[in-house]
Parts: sequence; structure tokens; C-alpha cells
Amino acid sequence: MSAHTKPIVVVGSINTDLVVMADRLPLRGETMAATRFATFQGGKGANQAVAAALLGAGVKMVGMVGSDAYGAASVEHMERCGVNCEHVGRAEGASWLAVITVGAGGENTILVLPGVNAKVTPEYVESKCAVIAEATIVLAQLEIPLESVLALARICAEQGVPLMLDPAPARALPPELTELCEWFTPNETEAAFYAGDGDHLSTAETIAALRDLGARNVLLKMGERGAVVDLPGAAPEMIEPVPVLAVDTTAAGDTFNGAFAAGLATGMPVAEAGRFAATAAAISVTHEGAQASMPTLAEVRARLEEK
Repeated sequence: MSAHTKPIVVVGSINTDLVVMADRLPLRGETMAATRFATFQGGKGANQAVAAALLGAGVKMVGMVGSDAYGAASVEHMERCGVNCEHVGRAEGASWLAVITVGAGGENTILVLPGVNAKVTPEYVESKCAVIAEATIVLAQLEIPLESVLALARICAEQGVPLMLDPAPARALPPELTELCEWFTPNETEAAFYAGDGDHLSTAETIAALRDLGARNVLLKMGERGAVVDLPGAAPEMIEPVPVLAVDTTAAGDTFNGAFAAGLATGMPVAEAGRFAATAAAISVTHEGAQASMPTLAEVRARLEEK
């Protein structure tokens, strides 16, 4: 990728997944032996920041971690991956943790401790206006307070910085938010939620419904079926999937968003950035974990050359 001076800025969540694997899920009140334990760095914001940084983009993360060892480890890992974390705050209290139990058949139970992600308040976001204003593109998700994402969207509009919103987890959004987005990037499940009765709509009808929400550009992520990009005044364009044997789809969508932003930030045309992102996401599902599964620029280039 060519060098660029303006960074990608990611505003969002940072968390740690504590995953315990067993032959089956324990029954109520039962103690049983686990087969494996793993710690994975996650959070949709941190995931997208790491994905873009590993692909050669300059990235600055805006978020919050707790005063515990998990928060310190999250920041250390992001920095090791090339993310600038000088705008990640440290607050008293616990970092966001997800405690996940997984059975041999893939069934799971999840306990979530949201922690200090809730402290990424509108005031905190507004205090980062200067770093947001210098961005080539800003990435956001919905794992921090909704009012904070709206404050971010207003700052981006005021500063003339494009905002890419990954509207996950799906929730009701104020019309102002979607109207301030340069990019609206749901997956199929989220798109069905935002389109209203989306389970019964064709892809074209879903995209039209998403377009009615007001975002300037729509990118619909469809997993193993690829993606569709819809730009004003042009027919929707299909981004073909990259066939792989999937092991773990965790954070594939985050990898796609980070890679797509990295491609756009370095001057790729939209379709090329889409193919680049689809390739990065495909590689990610061949490995376990969230950030641990994300490819480097060399790996993506090698796969593109194979194609």
C-alpha cells in the first residue's frame, strides 16, 4: 500500500474474550473439566483498528479501557499490531470482558461485563475532536453509547470527515445518524433488522430499504456470498466471495470494515477496496479468534496474486 499522511481513526469498543472449551456445556450447579482455555483480544472498535493497521494503514484508536490487567493487555496488543493508542483512555474499574463457554458442537453461553466502554461518553468523544478532524476516514460501531456515536457523526459532518458506520449490534437508530454516514455497512442479519421485514426481501429490495435510511453509500456484507456495494447513481456492484474453508467467523465483518477503510484510505477505487476487504475477511475465517485471525498485508497480497 502507498503511504498516506492522514490516519484512519476508529472510535469504539475494546474488550477481552475469555473462552473456556469443554466436551459439553455444564448443567446447572455442575462442576466439570474443561478441555481448553484461550484469551482473545476483541471489541468491534479494536478489531477494526487492528485489521486496518495490519494491512498497512496508519490508525489511531479512540476508546476506553479499565484500570485492570485486561485493559493494559488490550492496549499492548493493539500497539504491537501498529495501532496508535495515545487516545485510548484509562478509567477506574473493569475493562469490558466476555466470559464464553463453548461445547464440542459449537453451542455456547456468554456472560458480558460491559465495563468502562460506557465511559466513552459524548463529552469524551468531543474531547477528541482534533484527532477526529485529522482523519482520512472515521470508523464507528454500536458497542459504545448511541449518543456518543451520534456526537461523533456530528463532529465528522462539521469537520468534513467521512464516517463509516458498522451498525452492530443492530438497534433502533435516530434518522440523523444514518443521514450523516458516508458509509453504512451492515451484514445480512443487521440489514434485515434495518430494512424492516428484511427476511422476506430480495437483496435489491434490502439495499433499496437501506438506501432510504439516508446513508450516502451502502455496503451489504453477505458472508460466504460476498458483498454488494451501492453508490448513488450507479447500479449495485457485487463483490465476489473468496472461497475458503472456514474455521471461525468471529470478527470477519470487522476485518472487512478495517480492510475496506484501509483500501479507501490509500486511494483504491471502491470495487478494488471491496475485493481487498473480501480477501482479508476470507483469510481471517481460516483461523481462530478475533484479532488473532486477522491477516497482514503480505498475506492478502499473496492471496490476491493467487487469484
